Amino acid sequence: MVYGQTEVTHDLMDARKQSGALSIYEADDVQPHDFYTDKPRITFVKDGETVELECDYIAGCDGYHGVARQSVPADKIKTFERIYPFGWLGILSRTPPVDHELIYANHENGFALCSQRNAMLSRYYVQVSLDDKIEDWSDDRFWGELKTRLPEHVADRLVTGPSIEKSIAPLRSFVAEPMTFGRLFLVGDAAHIVPPTGAKGLNLAASDVSTLYRILTKVYKEGRADLTAKYSEIALRRIWKAERFSWWMTSMLHKFSDDAFGKRMQLAELEYYTTSDAGLRNIAENYVGLPYEPIE
Repeated sequence: MVYGQTEVTHDLMDARKQSGALSIYEADDVQPHDFYTDKPRITFVKDGETVELECDYIAGCDGYHGVARQSVPADKIKTFERIYPFGWLGILSRTPPVDHELIYANHENGFALCSQRNAMLSRYYVQVSLDDKIEDWSDDRFWGELKTRLPEHVADRLVTGPSIEKSIAPLRSFVAEPMTFGRLFLVGDAAHIVPPTGAKGLNLAASDVSTLYRILTKVYKEGRADLTAKYSEIALRRIWKAERFSWWMTSMLHKFSDDAFGKRMQLAELEYYTTSDAGLRNIAENYVGLPYEPIE
């Protein structure tokens, strides 16, 4: 089943609206305060008015560039990061997907990926240098390079058309530890980034939410405030396993250099993991997402 991230977002927003819960959009100057006390609060500006929100707990679900992680004192947090020496040039086109499943390609020119949004909306990527610019890549050049990197029988059925969106995204692995700071919890991209090769970004964010939700449910229903201290430990175990899988997929499928030995190792790994029952089970287990841990 392919469930596009934008569709997940739409469905979650619709569900929240139907529940009657309040959502505030386009707020400015959002800042968390006093999260090391038992009375944390958030201030923000909406329609020119400063608003203060008193909280029991704060979930920082505001992404890699958000204020939640940046509000934590530097001596209270440690970060781990790997920047990859290439990016993904991606386009969106109103064309039927080349296949009903994702296609990952390892080619001497670099990585390629075919994915889909719906029956008439396709998303395609090719690995490019971080020095490349969008203006360097016309639609014709992109389609030509994508076809080159795909198997001939796939390239022959690729439907091309004008791009409606085009961007170059750098790849990085990033983790912040811990994820709990008093009554502030980092959730999703605020705490970790994975290369998109492993398709683990939304999966990890959802697992963070599940862990925190199950903990806070017990806090409010059973008075188990002691469980909040376990959030970071539980979440990070899963995060590092997903970071490993995404790093491994990236290492196996992308061109890092012209080293002939390294290329042979990539091909040997690909052959093992796509022809061995053990290899296929390994990929399937990690790609779908590891089981959630109990919170106690």
